[in-house]
Amino acid sequence: MSGGGFTIRGLSLRPVVVPMARPLVTRVVTIENAAFVLIDLETEEGVTGRSYLFGYSKAGNDCLLPPLSWLSDAMKGEKVTPDAPPDQLFDKARKALTLMGHEGIAMMAVSGFDMACWDAYAQAQGQPLADALGGKAATVPAYNSCGLGIIEAQAAAEEAKKLLAEGGYNALKVRLGRETLDEDLAVLGAVRDAVGPDVILPVDFNQCLSVDDAIERGRALDREDVYWIEEPTRYDDWQGNARIAAAVETPIQNGENFYGPEGAARAIEAKALNYLMPDVERIGGVTGWMRAARIAEEAKIPVSSHLFPEFSSHLLAATPTAHWLEFTDWSAPLLENPVIVTDGHVHVSDAPGAGIAWNEDAVEKYAV
Repeated sequence: MSGGGFTIRGLSLRPVVVPMARPLVTRVVTIENAAFVLIDLETEEGVTGRSYLFGYSKAGNDCLLPPLSWLSDAMKGEKVTPDAPPDQLFDKARKALTLMGHEGIAMMAVSGFDMACWDAYAQAQGQPLADALGGKAATVPAYNSCGLGIIEAQAAAEEAKKLLAEGGYNALKVRLGRETLDEDLAVLGAVRDAVGPDVILPVDFNQCLSVDDAIERGRALDREDVYWIEEPTRYDDWQGNARIAAAVETPIQNGENFYGPEGAARAIEAKALNYLMPDVERIGGVTGWMRAARIAEEAKIPVSSHLFPEFSSHLLAATPTAHWLEFTDWSAPLLENPVIVTDGHVHVSDAPGAGIAWNEDAVEKYAV
């Protein structure tokens, strides 16, 4: 096929499990190894689109493989061209998995396919993904999210200083949700003392609080110079989150667990958040993200990212209300050219596509 298009041959899938430099310790789970499914979208023309999904564990990877294989068969022979870009396959991919539902594992599989399809499309156009989406590969501000889990106050203070230095950051995420508010405040205070008054500190409860507890802790955090409060309660309790947002002065961040752009629309309509944080794996890949970004733009809601810095940096560069990129280094060992943070910013790759190329030695080492 000429003119920057391609015909899909199928998906090649490889599960891997990579040790994390720092375990992620939250109130609800501790993750010491990052499990990924690597996706290569193969085409008749020789262009290979690449993406990956975060399975959280080997068992999670195992759950992702069957619907991805189903999509590989369903989308074989589909053509992508400048006149029929990848977003036109998004709804068809969802329909192919209708019997598995439109959320959860099914949406993750659609997202992984969509991401790889857009990577291949941008490569075929000879453009960075950001440019192919109507944006411009430039720089986006990032905060370090590679640590500061549920650990003791002194350890958190020491880790915070190290995290700042790793990429010249001026923003760090702090996980909260200890047994008592006093314990959370002690850790937050220790981190603030360690990094000084000018560092931006968003906090994340990972959905661990009841609505009433979230309001109590949120009002206390209003006095602590916190940048945002992320997922204080169950992400899809629209009314509960709306109560929290109305009662707490600090902005409420939500969205990493929204499945499809419909979730973003429901949350914004319910006034259940102040900031939106889509996860490209759950929101519907590149297509789902861009649809959610348009909803956020209309509502004047700032948009930040969750994980996947390789794709998220491009997506933010094409998002009108772009806010912050969450940087994690969990996928870095698998990549030939991992994302680098300099002076607190990610320089969006200007290579065609999303800039993903596998470090095949590492992929072989961590294959499961």
